[in-house]
Amino acid sequence: MTAPSVFVAAEAAPPQPGSPDVRLATPEDDQFVEALQALAFGPGRFARTAFRVRERFPIDPSLSLIAEVNGIACGSVWMTPISVGGLDGYLLGPLATHPNFRKRGAGKLLAREVTRLALERGEGGFVLLVGDRDYYCPLGWVPTELGAIEFPGPVDPARVLVYSADPTMAARLSGPIKAFGAGKRS
Repeated sequence: MTAPSVFVAAEAAPPQPGSPDVRLATPEDDQFVEALQALAFGPGRFARTAFRVRERFPIDPSLSLIAEVNGIACGSVWMTPISVGGLDGYLLGPLATHPNFRKRGAGKLLAREVTRLALERGEGGFVLLVGDRDYYCPLGWVPTELGAIEFPGPVDPARVLVYSADPTMAARLSGPIKAFGAGKRS
């Protein structure tokens, strides 16, 4: 099945029983992901600050995941390696779930799994995102210091959240978003 027909299948799929599964994205998923992001975030998505970060720093394809229910692609997430204040980590997003598959746990599964995979590498100590506290805080994300992280565009500082095994990370992150490894360079 090609990516466009998978997206058409997601469009046409009525709510189905079954739990979501997660797998690594492949190049064949690119059209599905693009169509899903267009559906979820609309034409203004390219002006969003998180997209502007990804224009400067590429996503890590090995941390790009797809959620499926009964073999039908229904969600996706990307991860971008970044540095903030000399500390390496990742920016999660965009995270999108097709409307026909929402409230099934696919988005939360994607967020948890991509975060686990990124942090298990031991190369970065946090996962940053801009999102709703009601959605992400129950999953372990915590608010950062208001306005401490400098994004390449406007962002609501109350929506900047971080996940880390280090309980001091939310208070320690400060400064502009730079390239992964920026703090290690002389």
